[in-house]
Amino acid sequence: MFFRLLSLLYLVLLALPALGACRNHPLTPPDQVRIADDSVMIVVHQSSTYDARFATKRGVDEAVRFAKSRKIPVIYLQDDTPDEFYFMADCYPDHWVYSQGGEIRFEVTASHVYIVGGHLELCMSAALHDIIYQWSKRSPRDFTVTYLMDAIYSNGRMIEPSDPYFADFERFMGIVTRGRPGGEHWPKLSLLETMGIIQREEHELDYIKKILPRWDRTFPANYRIAVMMNDSVKKVLRSAPGWHPPTVLFHFVDSALNLAEPRLDAF
Repeated sequence: MFFRLLSLLYLVLLALPALGACRNHPLTPPDQVRIADDSVMIVVHQSSTYDARFATKRGVDEAVRFAKSRKIPVIYLQDDTPDEFYFMADCYPDHWVYSQGGEIRFEVTASHVYIVGGHLELCMSAALHDIIYQWSKRSPRDFTVTYLMDAIYSNGRMIEPSDPYFADFERFMGIVTRGRPGGEHWPKLSLLETMGIIQREEHELDYIKKILPRWDRTFPANYRIAVMMNDSVKKVLRSAPGWHPPTVLFHFVDSALNLAEPRLDAF
């Protein structure tokens, strides 16, 4: 019995460094962030303060693993939430950057952003609006935002009572929050779970249109705007003149586990 307890204590002691591995990390000042690639992964506020039931835990871990396997730079955005509430398994991105509301104060030189984590309707939305604003000021070219849906959390506030899937949404949220305290901590679901509730493709597209950043106020008319779900046919939200106009593609992917690169030349 003594040796079993000793072995258990040894395992606990081994785990302690891992539990605190993301604590006391240095923050990179925004003006010192350099993205040495044409792709970047930005992980926004991946904290149990906002996703208390860890709905996006596996998704973000697989996303970061994917990025590192492809040598894609990874940037974690952190707010005033205590370090121990951030639940990524990998505590060593290229940069930790302070961002209270999801704002992007560093230069996003990459033309392909993988967006991970963050409150879909709040801090992640703020990050994406800052990113596409930067893009709109650059020379015209193709840009892509890839949403990794199992790594993005939401409170579903863009789902309205008039939506045909509203009752299914309420039932789902009632199940996963049963017995939980009120407030903003627990009533979250992943974007992938939201799509599972919606199910029908035409309704998914309607929902996607509501959650996209305001590209219509950001990019001039010479940009074509398109969306794509996994490997499905791209849908043009706004056409543009010319045979090959610069294109902004919003690509929604279930998970980094089955990620496939979209082809912009497939229009």
